[in-house]
Amino acid sequence: MQLDIFEHSRDVMLRNDVVHALEQRDAALARAACDKLAKDAPEDESLPALLALAEAIENRDRSAFRDHEALCRARRALLDQTTRVAQRIFGDAGAASWLDPLWQELAQRAAPLAFQADRSDDHAAPLWLRARNWKSAVNAVASIESWRRIPAPLAWMAEARMHLVGLHPTWPMLAELAWMSPRRFEEFSARTTDPVLQPLKRKFHAEFDGAGDTSDFAWFPAWVLTDRPDLADSLGAALLSQHSPPEQAMRILVELLGLERQGRHHDIVGQRKKLRDIHGALYAAYMKTR
Repeated sequence: MQLDIFEHSRDVMLRNDVVHALEQRDAALARAACDKLAKDAPEDESLPALLALAEAIENRDRSAFRDHEALCRARRALLDQTTRVAQRIFGDAGAASWLDPLWQELAQRAAPLAFQADRSDDHAAPLWLRARNWKSAVNAVASIESWRRIPAPLAWMAEARMHLVGLHPTWPMLAELAWMSPRRFEEFSARTTDPVLQPLKRKFHAEFDGAGDTSDFAWFPAWVLTDRPDLADSLGAALLSQHSPPEQAMRILVELLGLERQGRHHDIVGQRKKLRDIHGALYAAYMKTR
């Protein structure tokens, strides 16, 4: 069968017209370009996806959400439908940029809704994170009472601060998050590409002798000090949490490192015994470098 290259080129041109209008977020132009493509190339396989994106910018609503359920519906539609289609049209990186303003609008509309622990995804802060607006995410979290004692907002604040100020000042919050919610710590660490945190995480997976599941991350802050004793001051600044064994172990290691610098050998023996009693494998990791 002979291919009509000119007809094929016209289809490409019509698709490009739609994509260009979508990139400009011009709803009227995108709709007109979609209509033209539908008329001249109704069988074009990209048409349904292009129409879906045109409708996403055509039906934008800037009014505040009435309740958490309304936000939930809009959030799921953007995440489960629009995001998937945008990735097909623009690729992952291009889709992320194209979606940023839509997530930002959702966050702005969600601003009046108070934080509810049982539906934490339906709050402005995680939407600001999706929009990659780190300062607005920080402000949204700061408005939540006792946010540093609640896993979800603590995770949001840690993520926003990582982008704004880097890993070093964020270590105290990461320690608190690991103790409070190892699952959220794992989810957070899976999203970050920090060049220091990721190698530490890989080494922890390879070397730490724990339960072999997500709960192991509660011990991560303590284990880090066996590999990076220079982080003792940063991790030692973590707020007192629930006095759990992983937290006790990390604070014992902070104290041990200080005692070693002072040469207080008698006190070191007692603290080492405490560490061994809390977690034998962690004690072994510490002693391996002694």
